[in-house]
Amino acid sequence: MTDLIRVLGNREMSDPELGRHREEEWLVTNGLGGYASGTVTGAITRRYHGLLIAALPNPLGRMMMLNGLSERLRLPDHQVVYTGAEELAGITPEATLTLSEFRLEAGLPVWRYVLNGFVLEKRLILPYRQNTVHVTYLLLAGKGKLRLGLRPAMHFRSHDAPVSQPRSTHYKLSVCQDQFEVMGAPDLPVLRLIVHGSSTAFTFDRKETSLIPYRTERDRGYEWQGSLWSPGYFRSDLGEGDRTTLVASTEEWDTIRALSPEETFRAELDRRRLLVNAAPPPAQTGPAAEPVFAADQFLITPVARLDDAHVQVSGDEIRTVIAGYPWFTDWGRDTMISLEGLTLMTGRRHEAGRILRTFAHYVRDGLIPNMFPEGERDGLYHTADATLWFFHAIHRYVQITNDGTTLKLVLPRLMEIIEHHWNGTLFGIGMDPQDALLRQGQEGYQLTWMDAKVGDWVVTPRRGKAVEINALWYNALRLMAGWLQEADQEAAMRRMNETADRVRESFNHRFWYEQGGYLYDVVDTANGGSDDACRPNQIFAISLDHPVLHEARWKPVMEVVTDRLLTPVGLRSLAPGHPDYKARYFGDLRSRDAAYHQGTVWAWLIGPYVDAWRKLHPGQDAEARRFLAGFTAHLDDACIGSISEVFDAEAPYTPRGCVAQAWSVAEVLRCWVNTA
Repeated sequence: MTDLIRVLGNREMSDPELGRHREEEWLVTNGLGGYASGTVTGAITRRYHGLLIAALPNPLGRMMMLNGLSERLRLPDHQVVYTGAEELAGITPEATLTLSEFRLEAGLPVWRYVLNGFVLEKRLILPYRQNTVHVTYLLLAGKGKLRLGLRPAMHFRSHDAPVSQPRSTHYKLSVCQDQFEVMGAPDLPVLRLIVHGSSTAFTFDRKETSLIPYRTERDRGYEWQGSLWSPGYFRSDLGEGDRTTLVASTEEWDTIRALSPEETFRAELDRRRLLVNAAPPPAQTGPAAEPVFAADQFLITPVARLDDAHVQVSGDEIRTVIAGYPWFTDWGRDTMISLEGLTLMTGRRHEAGRILRTFAHYVRDGLIPNMFPEGERDGLYHTADATLWFFHAIHRYVQITNDGTTLKLVLPRLMEIIEHHWNGTLFGIGMDPQDALLRQGQEGYQLTWMDAKVGDWVVTPRRGKAVEINALWYNALRLMAGWLQEADQEAAMRRMNETADRVRESFNHRFWYEQGGYLYDVVDTANGGSDDACRPNQIFAISLDHPVLHEARWKPVMEVVTDRLLTPVGLRSLAPGHPDYKARYFGDLRSRDAAYHQGTVWAWLIGPYVDAWRKLHPGQDAEARRFLAGFTAHLDDACIGSISEVFDAEAPYTPRGCVAQAWSVAEVLRCWVNTA
């Protein structure tokens, strides 16, 4: 897989200007929602940085089980150096080993350290669908023995919990031969540790570190100092060609020991080869191959929730999408927008069908869940657009797979959804009988994708008739009419088309903002009148499969969006010049949420923009692909090999938010494949 290796930025890691202060991050996931993440240099800067964040059944959710390893090297001349995570040992070292190279191989992180003729390589994997991590050290070159010391550091807590959260109980360590177990509170899982290698030993040396500063948490306005506990340290003597692997897990010992570390690594590498081979040719090599691995990180089999039994008894496999790492769970909106890019553009059609059927089981009152909160058993349904994106996702799925069985299975659910929207459902969502447009809004709720909320403050409430909601509503009606026609339900089909005709007429009459030459963002607002803020939401009136906007208006809308909203990494959420415009997404929670949809660039919006542009410029796919160039460079920033959630609204377009976001990866990958 030599063509699937990314060396970080092709830059010298020994450059003192780049070394210790580099903040690029890496991410590895396990197919359950669990993950490992950290900075390239080993510095812990986020509460989410750890080597094993296990995905556990609710109400536990994702738990931080192993925060890190302090790596101590003793050379034959007795010189002692550390590799960059020395704060985990609670010491200030005299010497720190220089990281000479960081790379991804098939999406997996590899570190290389060089000192006095010794070349040490470190690799990390999470076996698929296990809450287990393997950290392997291989001495590639060096004369004499290198003694490797590994001190595990831990603070059992929810991965979302503040780093300052006190320990609820003292940790207990038990040992049986080469098997080590660390226990915390009775309701928490046991962390099991084992080291594979020659000349290994363990030294009992319990230690609690002084307060470790988590710099990114401080910058984001959260608790930023916390201590870690360690039971002692492992050591192993390495000669040239020798390797040592530390395994940490919440699984049972039979599972942990089922395969050797070498067998586990080969199995994961084989799985990743299959991922690339299953993808369409444009995604098998070049810049699109890395997003194939990134896409895999978001597709999970969730741990048990209350309603999962409804899916299981049908004989189907539960599948869903993590919206973003490290802190998002699975969101309905993000799942439906991401589905095509994550699954249909990567050759994972069966998983796409399972995801759609899973969400069909969760429909309540004509809505799919907006999100499943961390550690909770039930979903939240406060969304006006996720359910309409469900129609879009099903259409793209059926279009590519010809899976009429799934369509037939979910069609009654889709009819139920339309009827609830006709008659009105939760949160003020329902069709206005006067003009057939869809209205939504309830005090204190954020129902569209522009959903920032701080306390009781809904930053962009957008109550009324929102432009993208009605573009999606029209698209859903036309799609439904086509499916009903195929099912020989002529009367229902005619009603769908009649409603759609009314929506299109009303939309083009109500949403066109003549003075600006673009579309209102919301009409019939909660305060009356129309909102003329120039936002990217209008692009969906062109980009969807059934565009609601008259074709004569496509060009002026695209000119405005291109001139005022387009950046190298997506679309601004609000045009510069508006009183609420914010150029940077930075600071504490309130400051960030105030900027979240008030100028901040969203990467996923490049997808609908490219779709709309291609409609105006058919046959010019090479020109369309130029809009993706900024993301190729971004694969070296933030989370290496993935794409961030948001960016600042102005140059240098600093990446912000989640370092790896599902719909960002999905839409860039989809556009790359479609413009090949």
